[in-house]
Amino acid sequence: MQTQQPLLLAILIITSLMLSACASSPTGRQQVLLFSGSEMSQLGSQSFEELKKQEKINHDPKINSYVQCVTNAITTRLGPQPDFSEWEVVVFDSEQVNAFALPGGKIGIYTGLLKIANNQDQLATVIGHEIGHVMAQHSNERVSRSQLANAGLQLSNAVMSGSEYQSIAMAGLGLGVQYGILMPYGRAQESESDVIGLQLMAESGFDPKQSVELWKNMAKASTGNQPPELLSTHPSHSTRIEELQALITQLPAINVKRQNCML
Repeated sequence: MQTQQPLLLAILIITSLMLSACASSPTGRQQVLLFSGSEMSQLGSQSFEELKKQEKINHDPKINSYVQCVTNAITTRLGPQPDFSEWEVVVFDSEQVNAFALPGGKIGIYTGLLKIANNQDQLATVIGHEIGHVMAQHSNERVSRSQLANAGLQLSNAVMSGSEYQSIAMAGLGLGVQYGILMPYGRAQESESDVIGLQLMAESGFDPKQSVELWKNMAKASTGNQPPELLSTHPSHSTRIEELQALITQLPAINVKRQNCML
């Protein structure tokens, strides 16, 4: 009975945390958020400052003006944010086809992405998607779930030795955490950001149909390099294209001024 007590106590603690931190994303999906918006903004800002020290920053005025133009069109429409005063955009000089957004309104764009995102609308697809991660508090969600998973793993190490619960702990907190919870959950976040980002870019004066063209470009650029969808936190290119095509047909008619950001 004594070996059961730490397990039962941890289950009670984790369950209590999950219930007290239950929230809903912008699309209505249930989330567990253990940290405040200000805590996550501080973490995002600190991480961004460190990244700026490590990565080469691109200072080309034409490139920066173009990226800033697309970003501003989207962030201006969002209005003031509760946990930070303004959005900061930095262009990193790298061949990586990548971009990110962190809590605290920090956005990073790699110059390699500009070779794949061929126009303002395709770049807006990526920026809207990354901002969608921030708006849906995906970083908070990811860190929170990691905290809960780590608590479970630490507990399993304490009770598994000689315990009748060894196989259950391995299945539920080992392989289960890796593939049954964290990996698919990452894919859910990616799909959710596609929904949010598509709405944002369309409302900001960009052509949502270009999101499909962007992912066709991505598919061509990464042929043979993408892992199987089952073990990826991102939907496959074909799945993403199909989902975006379906989402575009569901967008309400939006009468907004067309953006004109030029590179």
